[in-house]
Amino acid sequence: MWDNPWRGLPRPTLPPAPQQTSPTTPAIYHEKQRRELCALHALNNVFQDGTAFSRDTLQEIYQRLCPSTMVTPHKKSMLGNGNYDVNVIMAALQTRGFEAVWWDKRRDVGRIELSNVEGFILNVPSNLRWGPLRLPLKRQHWIGVREVGGVYYNLDSKLRNPQPIGSPDELRKFLCQQLRGKNCELLLVVSQEVEAHQTWRSDG
Repeated sequence: MWDNPWRGLPRPTLPPAPQQTSPTTPAIYHEKQRRELCALHALNNVFQDGTAFSRDTLQEIYQRLCPSTMVTPHKKSMLGNGNYDVNVIMAALQTRGFEAVWWDKRRDVGRIELSNVEGFILNVPSNLRWGPLRLPLKRQHWIGVREVGGVYYNLDSKLRNPQPIGSPDELRKFLCQQLRGKNCELLLVVSQEVEAHQTWRSDG
């Protein structure tokens, strides 16, 4: 029988195996669609903060904009479930020191100074649904777009997950494609300082 000369001696300690590291995906806040609150979702998705705005906040804003009527021109839902218009969005942004700059779609999106833009809010036609059924009707819908971890994302509240758009060049292609559609409008979300100095646009 073979006699093991190492018997009784402590086992040698092996160096730990190197850990496999994988690139980490940044956490992305993505608020999903409820009722007709797409304006609320678009705002919170752009700010990446579920507490940035609440339904009560937007409700108070539209009542302040037109306090004398039950149904105001700033909120089109008769049921009180949302469907806020651009005036409510603009007023909401101002409460946090930001402005909504309407982008003239006749201009080249290459003139947008992306580094000075917090995010984008698009107003686009969207299919109307009744539960799981898609109705042959369209209604205007607000969606948020912004950069997270160096990548631009479509944060449409009707998507199951955030949809990567990609680099600044790919963002510009995405915006061009959207603006070619009928009844599509683009808002730039910028700080009040940026809006005051018009530095959301490039002169180059």
